Amino acid sequence: QVQLVESGGGLVQVGGSLRLSCAASGRTFSNYIMGWFRQAPGKEREFVAAINWSGSNAYYSDSVKGRFTISRDNAKNTVYLQMNSLKPEDTAVYYCAAGRGLVAVRSSYSYWGQGTQVTVSS
Repeated sequence: QVQLVESGGGLVQVGGSLRLSCAASGRTFSNYIMGWFRQAPGKEREFVAAINWSGSNAYYSDSVKGRFTISRDNAKNTVYLQMNSLKPEDTAVYYCAAGRGLVAVRSSYSYWGQGTQVTVSS
């Protein structure tokens, strides 16, 4: 089992920045791909970003590429999502997930956090 706890969400103005953190405990953190997904009201949960076990490869959805940066610190069992130039359409609950397989596919992830709300006001 892997337990994931997100933090860092909040209310921010358009163009602002937030840094989300996801602390993991349980099984060996470095064994897993770590991903961030988000879900806006009335919409499906969608892939945002992912990072491989070593941190050497990062993957992003087209909607956040160039604005968001995912990173991980295996010594701290933590993954981060730095979000810059935020837009109203980034408003959603953001979920951290751990898994193996195709990085952008929800079913690749076996473990999920409880989510943290990000609200971008215009």
